Amino acid sequence: MSGWGMALTDSEASAATAAQITVQLSFDEAFTVHHRAVYRYACALVRDPQMAEDIVQEVFLRLYQNLDTAQREGLLRAWLLRVAANVARNMLRGKNRSTARDEEFSAELVRVVDATSVEEEMVRQSEIQEARLVLGRIKEPMRSCLLLKHEGLSYREIAAALEINEANVGSLIARGRREFLRLYGKIGGERP
Repeated sequence: MSGWGMALTDSEASAATAAQITVQLSFDEAFTVHHRAVYRYACALVRDPQMAEDIVQEVFLRLYQNLDTAQREGLLRAWLLRVAANVARNMLRGKNRSTARDEEFSAELVRVVDATSVEEEMVRQSEIQEARLVLGRIKEPMRSCLLLKHEGLSYREIAAALEINEANVGSLIARGRREFLRLYGKIGGERP
């Protein structure tokens, strides 16, 4: 081999070595140069700007922890985008699992609440009906005194509305309550 061939080979070797030697960026420089590309890629993958921001944060956290490894072959941008794709995939998987669990919980809750609500509403309507029956059996003016007191009227207002003596309103209400409790206990079974 001639000296010229040797020089050419050495020159080619040094050019190849120069191509392999890449500029090592600091973390701040890498962040500044690649942040927008990683964010756009993450947004395209997940279609959610807030989740994309979380992905970018995780990608650059991993870059900070592995800066030398990420720049080893001079393919920093490719490394960042690969990490972004993996993080996005993991986040979407986690979100899908979380959504499935939430939907399952919500469906079960609705089922339980609906069943409970229907039962409670039936009990409530039954009790209202019983109370109306009992009130219908209480004699006047005790019934009207009870109803007006329940509406929040004062003794004076009840007396004026029913055209009765104000001094009798208290005793009519007390007797009406006793009668209601007695009759309500008979209709609905033993109640306090």
